[in-house]
Amino acid sequence: MIKLSKRTIAITIFIAVIITVLALSIFEIRTNIAINQAWNKLSTFLGLFFTLYSFFIGIIIFMENNNPTKTIAWLLILFLVPVVGFIFYILFGHNIRKKKTFEKKKYIDYKFFSNIAEIQKDVLNEVTLFDTEGSLVKSRLISLLLKNSNSPFTVNNKSKVLTNGDSTFSSIISELKKAQHHIHMEYFIIRDDGIGNKIKDILIEKAKEGIEVRVIYDDVGSWRLKKDYINSLKEAGVKIYPFFPVMFPVLSRELNYRNHRKIIVIDGKIGFVGGLNIGDEYLSINTHLGFWRDTHIKIEGEAVYSLQNIFLKDWYFVSNESIMEKIYYPKLKHYGEQLIQITSSGPDSNWESILQAYFTMISTAEKRIWITTPYLVPDESIMMALKTAALSGIDVKLIIPSKPDHLLVFWASRSNIEELLEAGVEIYTYEKGFIHSKVLLVDGIGASIGTANLDMRSLKINFEVNAFIYDSDVVERLEYDFKNDLKESKKINLEEHLQRGIYQKFIESLGRLLSPLL
Repeated sequence: MIKLSKRTIAITIFIAVIITVLALSIFEIRTNIAINQAWNKLSTFLGLFFTLYSFFIGIIIFMENNNPTKTIAWLLILFLVPVVGFIFYILFGHNIRKKKTFEKKKYIDYKFFSNIAEIQKDVLNEVTLFDTEGSLVKSRLISLLLKNSNSPFTVNNKSKVLTNGDSTFSSIISELKKAQHHIHMEYFIIRDDGIGNKIKDILIEKAKEGIEVRVIYDDVGSWRLKKDYINSLKEAGVKIYPFFPVMFPVLSRELNYRNHRKIIVIDGKIGFVGGLNIGDEYLSINTHLGFWRDTHIKIEGEAVYSLQNIFLKDWYFVSNESIMEKIYYPKLKHYGEQLIQITSSGPDSNWESILQAYFTMISTAEKRIWITTPYLVPDESIMMALKTAALSGIDVKLIIPSKPDHLLVFWASRSNIEELLEAGVEIYTYEKGFIHSKVLLVDGIGASIGTANLDMRSLKINFEVNAFIYDSDVVERLEYDFKNDLKESKKINLEEHLQRGIYQKFIESLGRLLSPLL
């Protein structure tokens, strides 16, 4: 028996009712009943239908046991603007019965984790890991990620921080051309533009050479990707699939579960992860936002196995092709001694693993917490952790954009500034262009680089992936970038911020009200 989601059932009922009402109206008109009488009947019926259906949806929202703030926000919209709220919830309601929708994926994820134990046995023992400087951050975070997301800790690694689009795409292109067995790519956004076509041509060339090439793109993030682009890859032998296709990708752009991951795995030995999608705007080309500031990382070594795990689980979800051969986890030479954990999170997980990791890093910091994020819409736990850290004397600095790429999220972010400033958090706005990096640095010993923003959508709803690195050299390199970004940023003064106009305060409040729906 086919199980339909709540959204599918609702849309089907809605369309059926509209068609029935229109058919009856047309029939009445054709039987010489006055047009205005038919229209009055139609209006009355639709009004009653919307009211009753909104009431029905309100009950569903109430019974779902969501976050109370989110529940109240949805109920307010349904009450204040029932027609709009009705349509929005049918199309974009977050809980598309995720336990059912992602049940298969969760099972497959568990199945894939069976090979992680073998990888973990070859890594350094706990004594070496925990008897080092910064043991509190390391021990608590490593243990947390092992338990909440089955993320192995790996040591035989070498990584390189890639600052901005030029260095990132230069490194990616160089390594793609060297591929000998397989290329696995997973992206939220792939553009049919200059850099998008350059990478497409390389993938086509490698596929024709007999290299296995697999690509996953998010159906909403890449909704502008043309069929010609996709078909040219398929014709060359590239296997490519969309992640979680939706009926109305344009309408669903900001209001659906999405795969926000950016992963490349080459031959099971080299991996890339970070903030950059594939598109010219990430090279500061053809964008109204100006210079695009971002951070990516190249990893060689055992941590790539974890990226491979995440990709292959997602690949099975989109293609039904199970890939578990050892050739995708080749024996590795000695690359270095960088301790790295790769962690994924999403609606198919039992725990909000990256959110919990951020909370642990912030709450266990002893000296400093430096964060770069394009969106600042955290939940109450992260807000409390940041305020508590600042109030206790820890150096807490945040860099956020000075201009919006998405207006609603921008104003929701601005609504949190005053509260953080009052607690002693230093907040800077990046003035050179748009800053898109997702980096968290703690005490000079731990760093997170990845795809997860400091906002509720990213930490609770989207599919994300982050690298947690416990290496002083890497952290020092990221701190160098952070200090340079501070030079291009303006510090927000609390006294001046309090003098902002009533209009700005109003739209900030509106952003905060709607932020649970983001």
